[in-house]
Amino acid sequence: MRIGLLGTGPWARAAYAPALAGHTGLEFAGVWGRRPEAATSLAEQYDVVAYADVDALLADVDAVAVALPPSVQAETAVRAAAAGRHLLLDKPLAVSVAGGRAVVEAVERAGVASVVFCTARFQKEPEAWIEEQAAVAGWFTARAQWLGAVFTSDSPFAASPWRREKGALWDVGPHALSVLLPVLGDVRQVVAAAHGPADTVHLVLDHATGASSTLTLSLTAPPAAAGADVELRGEAGVSVLPGSSEGAVPALVRAADALVRAARTGRRHSCDAAFGLRITEILATAEARLAGGTE
Repeated sequence: MRIGLLGTGPWARAAYAPALAGHTGLEFAGVWGRRPEAATSLAEQYDVVAYADVDALLADVDAVAVALPPSVQAETAVRAAAAGRHLLLDKPLAVSVAGGRAVVEAVERAGVASVVFCTARFQKEPEAWIEEQAAVAGWFTARAQWLGAVFTSDSPFAASPWRREKGALWDVGPHALSVLLPVLGDVRQVVAAAHGPADTVHLVLDHATGASSTLTLSLTAPPAAAGADVELRGEAGVSVLPGSSEGAVPALVRAADALVRAARTGRRHSCDAAFGLRITEILATAEARLAGGTE
C-alpha cells in the first residue's frame, strides 16, 4: 500500500513520518503540507516526494495519513475519501458534528477503510487492558484524569491555534473517551460539565451499561502533576489502566497495520471514522453544557 502524509507540523515530524517510513508493509510515497517549504524539508529527510498539490499526491497513493488540525483534517479527509483513498486519521476527527459526519458519509460512499489514531487504543499494554476490562461485567464507576502540561511547558504543541481555541476537552478528551467507551459503553448523557483552572474541564458521564464516569481534562497542569490515569471500580474490584512501555511511533505502526487489514478484508476497525464521530458528538454536547447550553 502506497501512503502519503498530509501535514508537516510537530506531530507529523515526531510521529507520523517515522512511523510511515519504518513500516515494512507500507511504501511511504510523499508529503503534502500547507507550507510548501516545510513539506520539502520533511520529504527530503525521508527521501520521498514533496507535493505542491494535494490532488497530485492523492492521485499517486492508495491511502493517506492525516496530521493536520482537525478542522482541516475533516475537509481533507472528505476529499481523500472521494478519491478512493483509505484514511489514517488523527483525533479529534473534527471539531464539529457536521464536520465529523461529512467524513463518515464520505468514507461510506467511497467504501474506503478508516482508522482514527487514539494512542492508547494501539499501545500494547493499554490495548490489552481495554479488551480485558470490556469482557468484565459489573463496572460501577470510572475515574479518568488526562492532565497535560502543553501550555505550562516548552511543548512544541503550545503554539497550536486549534489547541489554544478548543483546549483540553478536544485535545485529550478523545483519549479518555477512547478508553472508557469500549469498557463502559456509549454515553447516554453528559450529566454535568464544569470549568476548572485555565482550560481544565470536569465531566460526569452516564454510560449505556449503567455505570458512570468522571473525567478531568487539562493542558495546563503543572508539569510535575501531568499524567494520565484511568481507574475502574465494580463487582470485580478495582482495575487501573497500565502505562505503556512504548511511545507514539510503535502505536502508529499498529494503527497503520489496522488500516491495512481493514482495507484488505473490508471489515471495519472498532476505532474508525464512525467511532471518531461518536467522540465528536459527545465532546460537542459537553462543550454546549460548558457554555451553558442544553444540547
